[in-house]
Amino acid sequence: MSVDSIVFGYHDDQLKVLLIKRGAAPFQGQLALPGDLVYPNETIEVAAHRILKDLTGIDEHNVEQTKTYSAVDRHPVARVITTGVYSIIDIAKHDPHASAWAEGVYWTSLEDVPQLAFDHDQILKDAVDILRNKVRKEPIGFELLPEKFTLADLQNLYEALLNVKFDKANFRKRILSAKFLKDLNEFQEGVPHRPARLYSFDSDKYDELRANGFSIQI
Repeated sequence: MSVDSIVFGYHDDQLKVLLIKRGAAPFQGQLALPGDLVYPNETIEVAAHRILKDLTGIDEHNVEQTKTYSAVDRHPVARVITTGVYSIIDIAKHDPHASAWAEGVYWTSLEDVPQLAFDHDQILKDAVDILRNKVRKEPIGFELLPEKFTLADLQNLYEALLNVKFDKANFRKRILSAKFLKDLNEFQEGVPHRPARLYSFDSDKYDELRANGFSIQI
């Protein structure tokens, strides 16, 4: 059994995924998702943390399982069943570097991902679909923004996560009506345009809303 990690990041208004260049057969020299075999004494989650740290140096991230892949011929050498896990991390807070048998580590925008090793194209596609479905219903992704952000920052993030374009007025009306943003009564500083109002995510308010059956509908 193995585990493959889909690590999402956000930079320059783009949703990106972390890929490694394989330094071992099979598919040596080809790009792939970070992954490896699960030790007999490990859970999927424990293995995912260990493998990602071993291959890229990234540690301290939350993981969520996506799907399990069990096609008989998915691995050219042996019968290997793999489970996908995804994480969302702040690119600015991590400095990935290739180690173990990985020869390179690359943040790649989704639009630029080449054909990947094994069945990793499908694993990535499924993770993106699961992420986008969840983003529409839960406040996922706020950790990718600074603590204080503008509504334009938030719209850019949602557009990157969902690969859609929103009408500015409708998006702001929908977000503000949800009541989980805190107006900080502060404005941007040092910008060459009219300073925009700053907000923060109010997790306590969101938890209160969710307890009453609320869910985000983006």
